[in-house]
Formats: sequence, C-alpha cells, structure tokens
Amino acid sequence: MLIRWDSLGHLLGFFTLGIAVSMLAPAGLALYYADQGFLPLVKALGLTAAVGVALIVALRPEPHEINHREGILFVCLAWCSASALGALPYYFSDSFPGYTDSFFEAISGFTATGATVLSDIESVPRSLLFWRSLSQWVGGMGIILLGIAILPLLGTGGMALYRAEFSGARSEKLKPRIAETALALWKIYVSFSVAAYVALRLAGMEPFDAICHTFTTVATGGFSPRGASIESFQSPAIEYVVVFFMLACGVNFTRHYRLFVEGKVRDFFDAEVRVYLLILGTITLVIAGTLLRSPGSELGESLRLALFQTVSIGTTTGFSSVDFEAWTPFAKLLLLALMFVGGCTGSTAAGMKVARIILLFRVVGRQFRQMVERRGVFAVRFGGEAVSEQTINSLLNLVYIALMINFAACMALTAAGVD
Repeated sequence: MLIRWDSLGHLLGFFTLGIAVSMLAPAGLALYYADQGFLPLVKALGLTAAVGVALIVALRPEPHEINHREGILFVCLAWCSASALGALPYYFSDSFPGYTDSFFEAISGFTATGATVLSDIESVPRSLLFWRSLSQWVGGMGIILLGIAILPLLGTGGMALYRAEFSGARSEKLKPRIAETALALWKIYVSFSVAAYVALRLAGMEPFDAICHTFTTVATGGFSPRGASIESFQSPAIEYVVVFFMLACGVNFTRHYRLFVEGKVRDFFDAEVRVYLLILGTITLVIAGTLLRSPGSELGESLRLALFQTVSIGTTTGFSSVDFEAWTPFAKLLLLALMFVGGCTGSTAAGMKVARIILLFRVVGRQFRQMVERRGVFAVRFGGEAVSEQTINSLLNLVYIALMINFAACMALTAAGVD
C-alpha cells in the first residue's frame, strides 16, 4: 500500500498553521509586558506560518480518507514538526544557548514530559514561559485530537488518526462521528482548565502564575514558571487545588463525559478508576507513615506532603511541594514505581496506564491457572467483557517494548556519565 505523501504534507501544513496561531497569545503577552520575548516569538510565528502555507499551496491532493498506516505516520510527523517549530521561540531568544536545548525544551513541552534544561527559570521572559506552559496544554489533550475536530473542514476523515493517537486499551467513541468525539473531549478539557484557573486565583495565585499552572496542571505536564515549583508558594490551599485537578485529569476523559454529560455515576467508577484511586491512596498512606517517623513530624502535614507528591508523580505531572530527595529510599522507590504505572488510559497522564497494568496482572493470573488446569479455557475479562487474544498480544508487545526502551535509555545515560 503506497503512502500518499502529498496528502500527508498538505494536512501537515494545516497543523503547522495551527502551531503558528498558538504563538499569537504569547506574542501578545510579550507586547503587553514589553519583554524580550516579543521579537523571538514574532520571528518564530512568521517562519512557522510560512512553512505551513508553503505545504498547503505546494501540495494539493484530491480529498480522500487516509488509511491507518498513513495515520500512524502522520501522528509521528505532526508531533516531530510541532516540537521542531515550537523550539524556534526559544532558539531566537537569549535564554537558550542553541537549537539542541531549544528542541529539548519544546519536545518536553508538547509531550507533557516536564523535563527542562533551564536552571534559572525566573530569568526567562514571561512570554516565553507562557509559551512553554501553553505548549504543554496543547500537547496534553493531544495536538492530533484537536486537529481531528477540524478535519471534516479539510475533506479528510479522522478515524485513522483517532486510532493512531488513541491506541490504548480503553479508547472509545463518545459520538457517532470522530470529530464530534474529539470536540466533546476538548470541551471537557477546556472546562477543567477554566475551573482550575478560577480555583487557583481564589487560592491566592497571581494571574500569570495561575494561567501557567493551569495549563501544566490539567495537561499533567509539570512545567512551572517558578524554579521551586509549587513549593515556592508555601500554600496548602494551592497544593490541594493542584492535587484535585491532577487527580481528575489523570482519569480517562471519557469517564468524565459519562459523569458530567450523561450523568452516569456508576460508569465513572469503573475498574480502572477504582484501582487508580486505590493505588494513589495506599501509597499516600504508606509514605505519610514513613514521614511520621521523622522527629517533629505532624500527621496533617505528613499526609498533605505525601498526597501531593504521590498524585504528582502518579499522574506523571512532576510538580513538587517539598524536597523529597531527603525522604527515605523506600518512599523514593515507591514514587519511582508510580512513574511506570501512570494514570488512566484516555487521560492526559503518561506511564503504562492503570488499565494495562490490570490486564497484565490478569494475563499472568490466567497463565498460572492454565499451569494447574492444562485443559481449561480461561478468558481474560475487563469491564465485563472478554478481551481478545489480539489485544492481549498487543499489550504484551507494548510492555516488552517499553521495558526495552527504558533499559536502553538507562544504559545510554550511564554511558554519558549519569550515576
């Protein structure tokens, strides 16, 4: 099956224009604050828009439905191009020494990873910090998901892209049309963002800090315009607000749709959500117990610190409210394990996802049962339905690939001198 590169390039042009449009907000903020980020943002905006227009004009294919193979390739191209072009505002500024660091910061933002090369965050112009947070918000729910909502306007279907972007164990359509499903999820995402901003303002945050932390909280990305992250505010109220929205955005957004739009409370607390809350609740209590062993520790403060760090790491957000490097090795090991588990499928959180962990345990359990009853036929069930063998094989392949990538990355970092 041939790949129609003209179609992918034409479609990529519209996504590139979308990245350029998203730079308008930080450019306007730079003009308002009269900071040094205005010229870098204008240069980046112009170059990004020029690339988008060139792709659209140069490539004019006949409208058609892209296939699954092209969808997977386009998702890769879109994420790479967003990061490459999203790095330009950093590259044109004096805050980053070169394109490598700029690209690192951009790809960390759009993938909502949260790693940074910045050592003095407060010295960066506010407009660039805003762009840094905005990139996480756009990437949190997914650039592709946003694009799917407008694909009908381009004469291109979005089923292949939807399947390529949401290949999780619990991806599901909420509406008959894929574009309507994407739009429904983005409405919930925006609603959470508005609610988080209002809550943070009421908790005492200044407008700039509130909007930046809103973007990175609901995206579970963890970028902060403060070097000390949430710890710099020294506010339990702010911490509890951030915990609530990190916890909520770590849940499958289709569950939120079932709850808030369809009013199905029972559907919200499915097996994945129950295990997700059980894991975070249990580890919070265990870590709080280890903190209470320290002289002068109080129950309320220990629970608050343990809850914040557990939810932050469990949802792969990465905010910090305390220097947990000083915690016991056992507590730090629990947090490390949480990074691998992550949040629920269909959420903004990363990691292996709770549903896959549940399925993995059930697959292993089935293998033990088959060792005892060799002639028995046992189905792996999830959500009241039997899971197909194809899904199980895909799950095992995913776990294997993830472990191999982690192992290879660890070896590469140790070879580079990291302890």
